[in-house]
Amino acid sequence: MKRSAGFTLIELIIVIVILGILAITAAPKFMNMQGDARAATLNGMKGAVQSAATMVYSKAIIKGVDKAATSSEVTTDGTTTIATVYGYPAATSAGIALVIDASSAEWTGAASGSSYTFTPAGITSGSAATCAVVYTLSTSPAAPTTTTITTGC
Repeated sequence: MKRSAGFTLIELIIVIVILGILAITAAPKFMNMQGDARAATLNGMKGAVQSAATMVYSKAIIKGVDKAATSSEVTTDGTTTIATVYGYPAATSAGIALVIDASSAEWTGAASGSSYTFTPAGITSGSAATCAVVYTLSTSPAAPTTTTITTGC
């Protein structure tokens, strides 16, 4: 009697069940990749904002306007004039937004009081942003703070 080679139906079902269990345990690790990527992008933008503020402050020290509480101006590249307060870029479109020069296709910016919020395109922007980088100008000669909000990423 010749026996045919192959898998039985029960063996195939067991393999499918095992693959299903593996997929259920592995899928959540890959599902959150978009949120992790946005959070990493925000951390990159935070670093860029902090570096830009420090570079403008260095120029303000050279110009001697690092102690001015009122809005002063610093020229960064010979043509771009940045509004500063205490030597750091102001939290306006004429301040930090000019220094960063983020693509409008990728980032939106909004000023609110002494803060400027950068949000990735496609995310709710402004003071209600839940996925953003917030640059807050200090009311004293202390350095401004830059924070990331990643709850809605």
